[in-house]
Order: sequence, then structure tokens, then C-alpha cells
Amino acid sequence: MPEWVHIIIRTLISFCAMFVFARLIGKRQLSQITFFEYIVGIAIGDMAAIIPDELDAPLYHGLLPMAVYTALPIALSWVALKSKSARDFLEGHARVLIRDGKILEDNLKKERMSTDELLEHLRSKNVFKVADVEFALMESNGTVNVLVKSEQQPLTPKRMGLQVPPEVEPQAVIMDGQIMDEALATIGFNRAWLKTELEKQGVAVENVFLAQVDATGQLYIDVYEDKLKIPEPQTLPLTNITLKKAQADLESFALATADVQVKRMYTEAAERIQQVIDKVGPYLTR
Repeated sequence: MPEWVHIIIRTLISFCAMFVFARLIGKRQLSQITFFEYIVGIAIGDMAAIIPDELDAPLYHGLLPMAVYTALPIALSWVALKSKSARDFLEGHARVLIRDGKILEDNLKKERMSTDELLEHLRSKNVFKVADVEFALMESNGTVNVLVKSEQQPLTPKRMGLQVPPEVEPQAVIMDGQIMDEALATIGFNRAWLKTELEKQGVAVENVFLAQVDATGQLYIDVYEDKLKIPEPQTLPLTNITLKKAQADLESFALATADVQVKRMYTEAAERIQQVIDKVGPYLTR
């Protein structure tokens, strides 16, 4: 067998072995792996690179150490799952760096982190004042997680005591100029409805790169021609305007009539429409 063929075969074998061993170790992202797992990954990569070079050595001389290096983190991970103390020893534990707006200098020194590095981590979380931080912890993988004080947190419907319906995933109804019938059926529409909406905006199906429909039935379009400006959907704003106009008309009718019973009917109808506007208004104007 020619030497170059031998090299290619050993390279393919080492590549496949490295792929299998990497899959066995796990799927965690680079930012989530421990320092030990990072070193193991480098060692396995080095061993895989050596296999094609050592033509005189048997394949198992390279594959066996790779298998051992793979088995070790798997075994240690299993031990860490079974024991909290082993997990703290092998993977480390979170350490509080800031509590109630006060930097814990001793913990900062234990992590060998400077003030500049701490401020950099805070800025990466969009926090620019230490006084705004309730807790800041350094996780075992080196990331810093920040919890700002309650008065600095953004308002949410839950904090305001409002109940909102669950968010529904938008459906891609056109991809690369092709209509996705399954996505249309999922949200209860068909091709006729889609073509009507496209005609309103003066866009042909074949010119659409991506089109999505949200839970409210709004169609958002991205066309191949980036310079072409697609008008924003106006269905929801127009609905909001129509409701307000109907409510205003009913109030005007109530003021214009002298009949007490009719006046009460118009007033009650105006109040019911106002209740509808109060409930759906935020969804029609967002």
C-alpha cells in the first residue's frame, strides 16, 4: 500500500475516533465546559493529530489513550452527579462577588479578579452601577450572572398584575419563494388568504424570501430585493382606530338623543366597546 494512502486511512480513522469520543463526552457549549474538560479536549485532539504521523506505530497506540482520556471525564461526571462534595471539588462552585450593592473584596481576590474585570462583566449584562446590583455571582464555568435590584428591573405584565395570553410561535409560510402549506394549515389559513395578503402589499410569491405570520394573523414579509420597502401591516392599527371611532360615535349618539332609554342603550354600548379597547388595545398598537 502506498504511504500516502496509509496516511489518509489513518487520518480518517483518527478523525472518526475523535468525533465519536467528542460525542461521548457531551454536547455542552465551549462556554459551559469546565477547565478540566477543556484540557481533555485539547489532549484528545493532539492524540488524533499524532496518529497519521506515527505510521510505524499500531493504531491502538493512539486510539487507546484517546479512549482513556474520554472515559475519565465521563466517569468523573458520573461521580459529580452522585455527590455534591465531589461536584464542588471537581467543577467548583458559584461565588458571590456583589451582595446588595456591596462588592465582596475577599471573594474577588479568591477568584483573582480585578475591579476592572468585574465592571466589564457587569457592563456585558447592561449594568453600569454597582449600587444597582442585588447579587452578582461567578459560576463554576467562569461566567458572571447578575441580578439587579427590583426597582431597576423592567416592568413586566406579571409585575403589573396583568394576565396576558401565551405567546404563539410565528409560522414561516413562505421560504425561498415557496409556500409552506403545513405552516399555513397550522395557523388556520390557506393559500387563498396568503395570496390576498400578498396582493394587498403588491408582492408576488416568487419574490418573497421569507414570510411569517404571527398569532394575530399579521403577515411580515422579507423580499429578495433589499432596497424594496414593504409597507408595515396596518390591519391591527386600523382595527384599533375602527373600535375607537365606533365608541366615539356611540357616545355622540347618546349625547344627541333626548330619549332616556335610547341614551342609556348607547351609553352602555359605548362602555362595552371601551372595555374591549382596554383589553385588546395593547395588542393592536404594539
